[in-house]
Amino acid sequence: MPSVPPRPRRCGLPASLVLGLVASAAAGAPALLASGPDSWLDAYRDPVSKLVSAATADQAAWQRLAVLTDTFGHRLSGSPGLEGAIAWAVAEMKKDGLDNVRAEPVMVPRWVRGRESLELIDPVVRPLAMLGLGGSIGTPREGVVADAIVVSSFNDLESRARDAAGRIVVYNVPFIDYGQTVQYRAYGPSRAARLGAVAAVVRSVGPMGLRTPHTGSFSYAPDGAKIPAAAISAEDANQLQRMQDRGERIRLKLTMEAQALADAPSANVIGEVVGRERPEEVAVLGCHFDSWDVGTGAVDDGGGCVAVWEAARLITQVGLRPRRTLRVVLFTNEENGLRGGLAYRDRHRDSLPNHVMMLEADLGFFPPLAFGYSGPDAGRARVEDIAALLSGLGVGPVNASGSGADIGPSVQAGNLPSLSFNGDAKPYFLIHHTQADTIDRVDPQDLARATAAIAVMGFVVADMPERLGSAEPASR
Repeated sequence: MPSVPPRPRRCGLPASLVLGLVASAAAGAPALLASGPDSWLDAYRDPVSKLVSAATADQAAWQRLAVLTDTFGHRLSGSPGLEGAIAWAVAEMKKDGLDNVRAEPVMVPRWVRGRESLELIDPVVRPLAMLGLGGSIGTPREGVVADAIVVSSFNDLESRARDAAGRIVVYNVPFIDYGQTVQYRAYGPSRAARLGAVAAVVRSVGPMGLRTPHTGSFSYAPDGAKIPAAAISAEDANQLQRMQDRGERIRLKLTMEAQALADAPSANVIGEVVGRERPEEVAVLGCHFDSWDVGTGAVDDGGGCVAVWEAARLITQVGLRPRRTLRVVLFTNEENGLRGGLAYRDRHRDSLPNHVMMLEADLGFFPPLAFGYSGPDAGRARVEDIAALLSGLGVGPVNASGSGADIGPSVQAGNLPSLSFNGDAKPYFLIHHTQADTIDRVDPQDLARATAAIAVMGFVVADMPERLGSAEPASR
């Protein structure tokens, strides 16, 4: 398999900016740090400088992401692309000199999209931009042909319940934010089926794009009927809304070959930098290695995986070894099952009390950057101090909460401090789960800064004299 070139070409960062980043890291942030030589972060300024300099010196992270996405393409659970990428990552981590590199087996669901289409056949005939939702059943071979009803909310649907029977329900709900809007993808198909609808079509969960539909997962209600479900672009949803508002009859034809197959073997990929003093204590840097079967998953979440992986490699490269073990986990099957996160919790349940922190990078790396934190207040103070060292990288104040889908099961089971690494959500959700999620949307400088920030946060948390969230650290 292709490997990352040993000496990638220089990153596009100007020399003045690199020097500024290193100087900023070395100088710290006096407004947030205790003054005097006994400040607990004083001893970390030189390691921080080394990590920032190494991460921003070249395009190693971007080149590795290019190899991943160009070679293996999409990485939907159960696909040859994901399994090839897993084998490649294990081999490359070993070449990087990480410790205890392994693939921990996980059985994952397998859903196959097949051919699919959505057509407007009345009042005019034209194709609509669509993607089937992950986990949907297929249609009969001849497709589903029915009149459509466009609704703006669940309340709107309920108020027109008699009109839904025998029709295709179209949810035209504009994007507010992911948490509020994704409920229509998650629960919309079953809500429509309960009223007798024959199919459900959901306006894509994301900002207005370039007529790009967004796929994503959903679950059928266990006690309800299953109907085919798809997403359409915001532009096409608005078109159907205008037609309905004019009193026109809307008739659609939905054709989907989607089917679920038997579970398939997969794995979480793990590599470590073993701690020099307390190797049994673990700080996790995580991401998800799978992606949807459109685009190549460069932002969601190939880039997050490369950033946490490169963070560990750089720590080794510059000659650092933290007190505790720093563990990189490339989780499998986040997109349509969370089997990787659940399997990690179950396999490592007995050692969760020795996990000092879990971090997930799964919200891109479009500036501005920020960490989120959930845990004891004492831990928040430490995370804010560390983040202050990274202001030169464009890392802002620590967000009110931080977790992730993959680390969530373990964080909850072990009552652990958790962090998220976050980029600007607007450009992230613009390409999220679309064919546009390719490496062309990734700026090498943004990925380098993200790698540097994660490397610094991971190293300092793993090396602090006290566990994150415990009493204030003593002098190093």
